[in-house]
Amino acid sequence: MERLIFHVDVNSAFLSWEAAKRVKEGLPDLREIPSCIGGDPKLRRSIVVAKSIPAKKYGVTTGEPVALALRKCPDLVCVPGDFALYQRCSRAFKEICASYAPAMESFSIDEVFLDMTGTHLIYPDPVAVAHEIKDKIRDELGFTVNVGIGTNKLLAKMASDFEKPDKVHTLFPSEIPEKLWSLPVRDLLFLGKASEQRLLQEGIRSIGDMARSGEAELKRILGEKAGHQLYRYANGIDDSPVRAEREEAKGYSAETTVEEDLVTYEQALALLLAQCDVVAARMRRDGKKCSCVAVTYRTLDFKTRSHQRAFEDPTDVTEEIFAQVKKLLYECWKCEPLRLIGMALTDLTTDDFRQISLFENPKEREKQKKADEAFDDIRRRFGNGMIVRGSTMSTAGKVARKAKAQMDQDVRIKKEKEK
Repeated sequence: MERLIFHVDVNSAFLSWEAAKRVKEGLPDLREIPSCIGGDPKLRRSIVVAKSIPAKKYGVTTGEPVALALRKCPDLVCVPGDFALYQRCSRAFKEICASYAPAMESFSIDEVFLDMTGTHLIYPDPVAVAHEIKDKIRDELGFTVNVGIGTNKLLAKMASDFEKPDKVHTLFPSEIPEKLWSLPVRDLLFLGKASEQRLLQEGIRSIGDMARSGEAELKRILGEKAGHQLYRYANGIDDSPVRAEREEAKGYSAETTVEEDLVTYEQALALLLAQCDVVAARMRRDGKKCSCVAVTYRTLDFKTRSHQRAFEDPTDVTEEIFAQVKKLLYECWKCEPLRLIGMALTDLTTDDFRQISLFENPKEREKQKKADEAFDDIRRRFGNGMIVRGSTMSTAGKVARKAKAQMDQDVRIKKEKEK
């Protein structure tokens, strides 16, 4: 049986979700005026996260500083992000999608893959049911999506990126020469800028050029692994399954771009402790421990550096994690001005075994674990912002806003289920 895969992608998700909320409140529709989702233009960390089509006509681009976008379009309406709203809208549109498909994979907060294989008796016309899904989301939730249809995840996702918004597109194997091979190489999924430049230097400009070049030639240009993968993609080949279960996290991290340069250990450690607090709480919520911690920072010349260290035994204790973070910072940073700092926990395990050291204080460790458990319990019951460590009061509000919103959303969902 030939596979049938849908890719459902929310159009300008963050801006659309904010716009739908405002329309319900009787406010102007952000999608119809020059607007964007971003932060305070006076702060250098503020970038354009999403933009409206009218803003795009002024040359506003995603990822650029809000201050630059305002110079291009002085009348640009800039709205701050609302992660709690995004989580609610994401959940709502995914519930509609899941009601149509035997299996759904969440690809990101605003994208899903639907495995519709074998549903031809229920939905004999794939294009018709794709329109039904699209229209139901628009009519019930107030925002639009694109739906791509193909025989694998690659083709479905490529199709959903065709003309927007509020469209359904197909990309079946028979349509590859016409619809896929005519596109420039930069449009191929997972092909980065460096690979694009190498291909252009070799005279390979379209995805069709890639497909006709042969696998051996692409391996020569791009390397063994990338050449093999991108040759398959250029020919529309993708065997990856739609995973109905969420893949387990491979790590937990947080980064903060600061408004004023970090130049002292005291400033940097205050942020890192707040990050450790949130990230370790997320890890404990998932029942994991980490065996490695890393510190990352970015200097004013945009050079990013990272330093990591392994634990003797896996841990989920915030104080133990922060102790290692502090050592790493002293080892790798000499107080040159920073614009960004972050930390990450990796090498995750669920193993509870731990070798007790002769030199550790088990009572003190147990005290730290009980403190973490108390913090986690309060956050689960009353929300993430209800308790912070005294030493992070000035920094806790600046870090991991997305992670905090997700944790608060989990609390709300749990309370709803208990009712």
